[in-house]
Amino acid sequence: MKRLKYLVSVLLASSLLSLTQFTQPVNAQAAYGSYVGIGPAIGFADGGQLGGVVAFRYKLLESPISFRGQAFFGKNVALVPTVSYDFPVDWQTDTYLGAGFIFAGGDTPSPVGNKVGFALQPGIDYAVPHSNAVVFGNAIIGFDALRDGGTTFSLQGGVGLRF
Repeated sequence: MKRLKYLVSVLLASSLLSLTQFTQPVNAQAAYGSYVGIGPAIGFADGGQLGGVVAFRYKLLESPISFRGQAFFGKNVALVPTVSYDFPVDWQTDTYLGAGFIFAGGDTPSPVGNKVGFALQPGIDYAVPHSNAVVFGNAIIGFDALRDGGTTFSLQGGVGLRF
């Protein structure tokens, strides 16, 4: 009987010890997947403007860095390439903050402006479970992106396809 108690206590102690040694907290990882997507955009500078956006994300695997690009279409065209730092929320969701430039021209502003300017891009990506779909939304804050001076602000979102 003493041997049985000893054996049970050794097994119980070793099981508890192995659980504490090999159990680690689960940390959220950045949602994997590059994507290309499309959706509506609204610019709030110069009286407001509706347009469209084609969005692209190239995710560097095992790194919280992504290369992003957005092409805006409205009364004018603009390109906004950024590099973002991704903050994982859970397995499907990333929030991010990107920085880059606005490349726009012409007399009429696009949703993000009508001249070259610096851009900040806060946003969120949600990978739809059990599919290749991504829902995205972000803002572009353009510093000195209007010919007559001033800051621009636009909101855009849409649906993308992961690859």
